[in-house]
Amino acid sequence: MARMMRSRTQFLRQTVLTACLFCGLGMGGFSVGWAQHKSNRLEPRFVSSRVPDEAEGRTILQQFRSLGISGDYFLEFELRVLPRRGASWVVPGAMWGTRTAAGPLTRVELAADDDPVERYLIQNGDAGFAWRYRSGQEAAVRELAASQLMDSMAQTGISVFELQMPFIYWRDYVFEGTTRLRGRTVHAFLMYPPEEFAATNPGIGGVRLHLDPQYHALVQAVILDQNEIPLRKFTVLDLKKLGDQWIVKSIDVREEATRDKVRFQVTGAALRQDFARGLFEPESLTTDIAEPAMVDRW
Repeated sequence: MARMMRSRTQFLRQTVLTACLFCGLGMGGFSVGWAQHKSNRLEPRFVSSRVPDEAEGRTILQQFRSLGISGDYFLEFELRVLPRRGASWVVPGAMWGTRTAAGPLTRVELAADDDPVERYLIQNGDAGFAWRYRSGQEAAVRELAASQLMDSMAQTGISVFELQMPFIYWRDYVFEGTTRLRGRTVHAFLMYPPEEFAATNPGIGGVRLHLDPQYHALVQAVILDQNEIPLRKFTVLDLKKLGDQWIVKSIDVREEATRDKVRFQVTGAALRQDFARGLFEPESLTTDIAEPAMVDRW
């Protein structure tokens, strides 16, 4: 029954939104290039009577990009597929993360029922990449093309794009100022897609980010079409503190037209690990990796 219901998530397989901060990671990017044509740009919505200080916005965004979980870490999580109508289902997952000179590097594994195991290696930063392995007939490690970043992972509706969140590193943006969202002070940015991404995904006009100045964390990201109509909304629901480290505990990714959503829920973590570097090589995706000996679950 669950597998039959998965066909209902086709609405989620649109070319919009992800989560590198899914797990408190530093943010990353896949597409690098010149900004979309100026005549095709969304107009910023400044939230104060004066144009915000551009230098202040640059400092805020640079600090946000530089943060993440310290050292190697392991996260256990669930993807809860929650259609507005019909039955929901859960896909369990695991994530191993580290940080390189290029940026955060993540290995993700998803396995649902008797479906093939899916594993991904995702490099974040200015020069990102993504590799995928699926057990069974496709049992080979393949580097993903830009057009494949929007493919649904394990039929959940969540995509590599949503894990990688390349818009965090898009070079063309406008700082819209400081406002309030759901009772919290937030910094607002309008991110413009580079030319390469815009050519492959012409329906996306930009992404509006709201960042928490206290935790230096993402509060919300809204994917907008060319007419500024929201397509998908990424909302951080809550955080969890482990020792002196904050991580994201749960996130909702919602399809605005249908109100269907997928919830990313962290259920366990092991921080301050020291993983072998070979774990983060593309060829290692064909190999089963055991979780750390001590995982803090809740």
